[in-house]
Formats: sequence, C-alpha cells, structure tokens
Amino acid sequence: MTVAASPASTPLTRIWGVVRDILARPSGALGLTLVALHLLMAILSPLLVPYDYKAISSLLMLKAPSAAHWFGTDHIGRDVLTRTLLGGREALLVTAIATPIAVIWGGFLGILFGLVGGRVDDLAMRLVDAFLSLPKILFVLTAAAVFGAEPIVLIPMLGFFYGVPVIRVARAATHDVVARDFVTAARARGHPRLTIIRRELLPNVRDVLMVEGAMRWSWMLLTFSSLSFLGFGVSPPTPDWGLMIKDASATMSFAWWAVLAPIVALSTLIIGINLTADALAKALGIDRAQKAPV
Repeated sequence: MTVAASPASTPLTRIWGVVRDILARPSGALGLTLVALHLLMAILSPLLVPYDYKAISSLLMLKAPSAAHWFGTDHIGRDVLTRTLLGGREALLVTAIATPIAVIWGGFLGILFGLVGGRVDDLAMRLVDAFLSLPKILFVLTAAAVFGAEPIVLIPMLGFFYGVPVIRVARAATHDVVARDFVTAARARGHPRLTIIRRELLPNVRDVLMVEGAMRWSWMLLTFSSLSFLGFGVSPPTPDWGLMIKDASATMSFAWWAVLAPIVALSTLIIGINLTADALAKALGIDRAQKAPV
C-alpha cells in the first residue's frame, strides 16, 4: 500500500514541490514560462488588443509592420497583432476541457483492464491497437464535417479520440503495480475492484497520467489548429492561429508577417507544453520512453 502522507504533506505542498522541481530545470522553467505567458495572453488579450479583430479596410491590405500595426495587416486589412493575441483563446478553451476528459475516461479503462487482465484485457487491447492503426486525423475530419466544429462538438470528439491512446498507457502503468503485495492483499480481503482502483492503483498511476495528459494537450492543440487550417475548425471571422496560417499562406512569399506571427505563437505554446511535460516527467520520476504508447 502507498505510504501515508505526513501531516505536513498536503496536495498543495506536493504540487508546489513538483513546480519547484520543474522550475529548477532550465528547460522546465522555459517551458512553464511559455505556457504561463500564453494562458495570461488568452485571459487578458481582450483588454490588450489595439483594434477590433473584425475590422477590415481595403486601404490597409497587407501593410508591413509599422508603429501603427506592429505585426502588419493581413490580406483584408485586419491587424495581425490583434488576431494573434486572440487566436489561441478558443483552442486553449476547447483543449483544456477535452484533455482531462481524455485522461479520465482513458485512464480509468486502462487501469480497469490492467486490473482485470485475462481475455478481457487482451480483447480490449486488440481493439485499441486496431483503432490506433488508423489515421486519427481522418476520423476527426469526418466527425467535424458531419457534426460541425462548435466547441460543444469538438470537446467530446477530441476527448474521445485522444482518450483511446491513454488506455494503453494507463494499462501498461497498471501492470507494473498490480502484481505488488498491497494489491494482492486488497484482493485477498475481498475489496471491490473500484475500491482497489481508487485506493491502491490510482495513487500509483496518477503521475504517469499527469505526464500523459500534458502530452495529449499539445497534440490536441495541433489537431485543433489543423482542423482550422483545413477549413473544418473555427469559422471566420473568429481569430484562430490555424485559420490565420491558412489565410496568409497564399501571400506568404511577399507578406511574410501575416503568417509568421501565428506560426510563432502556436510553436511557442507547443514547445512550452512539451518542455514542461518533459520536466514534469523527470520531477515525478517517470520514464516517458518506457511509458510511451506503441
């Protein structure tokens, strides 16, 4: 059984300890800073933007960066800085909700299958393998085309598609724990499976799921932006980095500023999340190479 926490050890102090371990690593400090800056930008951007993101002007089409428009303007005269500051809000909102959904349901099933074992476990993993062998983006595009790309549709859709790989990760982590003496003792005492999962397995698998959730978050952000780039995500005139990259791709050879800003914004967020996830794994003692899904 897991060691009981000391009176001075609380969830808050443990979280702070992990954050300090992340900040103690240069890559972790950089990653966490990038993620924090993007979250602050998403929250405060409506107060910071210099122009209306919907305002267009034929006189300002493809203007180069200047004192009036720091990042220039796009092909219909909209301020690029304004749209870049606002461009991550919807992506962060959708993925910040969808990621816990994916980790919760995928983690629960993975732990359950790892505990049950036998034919149920084998059959479930074959189904997961079959699903993972198919191109995920095709499923996502089909679902977005059929059901639409509103947040109420994208959240459960991303939560489902990215929860399936979590099953494999959680099941692998459970296999490392389920053979230990405290799980055997709980089974011998006749504890129900849900009790064993809650008391014995989840506390020992939780750290793996936290790291996996951070990685799923970055992949969800890329998928969300890909949907917008392909025309199945955010609808104009709502600002979105993927949509901005799509709109500016035709003029990037002579108006590079319109595509550079959203690319840098999306890239720094993805890099920040990945650096933070790596530092989090090291702080928690998780071997990501060993726990990576196949």
